[in-house]
Amino acid sequence: MPENTGTITPLAWQRFVEETIRRRKAEGLTQKEHSALAGVSHPTMAAFERGETTLTLAKALDILRVVGLVDEPSEEDTQARFVRNAYERWRELTSPLPQDSPARFPNGWYRFDYWLEGDLKTLELSAFEHILQKAVVRKTGWPPFWIPTRQAIKPRETDGLIECWFAPQGDDIERAFGGPAFCDFWRAAPSGRMFLMRGYQEDGEETFPAGTILDTTLPLWRMSEVLLHAKSLALLLRKDPDDSVVVHFRAMFTGLTGRVLRSWANPLNDLLIQGRPARSDEAVLETTLPVDAIEERLAESLTPLLASLYDRFGVAGLSLNRVEAEVQRLLNSSVGKERVPAPS
Repeated sequence: MPENTGTITPLAWQRFVEETIRRRKAEGLTQKEHSALAGVSHPTMAAFERGETTLTLAKALDILRVVGLVDEPSEEDTQARFVRNAYERWRELTSPLPQDSPARFPNGWYRFDYWLEGDLKTLELSAFEHILQKAVVRKTGWPPFWIPTRQAIKPRETDGLIECWFAPQGDDIERAFGGPAFCDFWRAAPSGRMFLMRGYQEDGEETFPAGTILDTTLPLWRMSEVLLHAKSLALLLRKDPDDSVVVHFRAMFTGLTGRVLRSWANPLNDLLIQGRPARSDEAVLETTLPVDAIEERLAESLTPLLASLYDRFGVAGLSLNRVEAEVQRLLNSSVGKERVPAPS
């Protein structure tokens, strides 16, 4: 071993693990909540706390960052704090609700976040909210980052951000549609940072018990809608039409244990895939691409993400052609035309 002649001491990994656990418990976080804040899977979090050193450095930093053990002034760190604060805000808003309230997503949830990298306009919140209204992409009747106008649920300014929570009234959602898929919580920053949490549409059906299936098509549609929203927002925020803007996108699906993969929303589509019960409870999926290439490369970008998600259900060999066919159906769709089952 070479002699240590520098001023940096060797990394005492076990001490970092122990301090992370101490801080997690001091903040009242469960292991699962810590993993959600870090954007890593629960098994990854458990492996970290066992002191295993097989984790990637990126995943370890995500875990350490949650409890303030990383001093890293980067764009990724800023996004991680943005996501962490949004998740903690959601926990704060939902904590008074009954444990089985649909707004608490008792059978699991999925979330998307993205941030735009490029030369963007600097906007006041009022102007940014107007931009958000224009950026909504309507491929289904319940688009991501929808801007409601009803007083009880319309977006509000919170901590210098635009925040929207489709809050329940009493034990039920005071809307024409109930269920976790209609209890959105989202946040938006004028710097081009977005966060959305939502429950599963499958869990609001009466034909099968909540928490038992994951539809094969809906993850593709939902991730596509958010990426298309990123393009729409980027075109409105960039300073010059010729400026290059990149989107950094991440999806997290939780509550997969006990579910099987099933073609339910569109049983006749090209993604007629059936899978075994999930082998893990969570999936974290990430991609980065230029916003100008999102539509052109949508299927290419989604295929590895979907393959990773489907792998949790024992499904392998997802072909690009099948994803392309479904992506084209989505791109040709709009509210009032063909769409997956969703509230109108």
